[in-house]
Amino acid sequence: MSVWDIFESMGRGIDSGLRAFVSAGDAVVTHVGDAAQAVEDTVKENPVASTVLAATATGGIALVAAPAIAAAAGSAGLLGAASTGTAISTLHGAALTNASLAALGGGAVAAGGGGMVVGTAVVTGTGAALGGGAAAAIGSGTKDS
Repeated sequence: MSVWDIFESMGRGIDSGLRAFVSAGDAVVTHVGDAAQAVEDTVKENPVASTVLAATATGGIALVAAPAIAAAAGSAGLLGAASTGTAISTLHGAALTNASLAALGGGAVAAGGGGMVVGTAVVTGTGAALGGGAAAAIGSGTKDS
């Protein structure tokens, strides 16, 4: 067996592997598309239940993610200064998270705002509203015959 025969055999093996990979990728895309269509059909057939479910799910996710969401907004400089006067974007760790949630809640409780609890409620309510709105928008379409 020559070196060229070895390279030719390796090339055939690579070609066969790539063809199998592409075929599997096509199958995944088809299944994901089918699943997305099934979800859209379900939402259109049950718009109220889907809206409630989406609002509950996205609200729950937003509740869990509220500290991270607030900290991201704070570190991006979107929330101004903490009640101490320090720019929230210069803070790190727990101080960043706490100051960001308090800023979203209208300021620290000591300064007359709603504090971190209200900030968490703002993030949760926004997440629920976005999820419910998206489901309502999908559900407002007409079901294809």
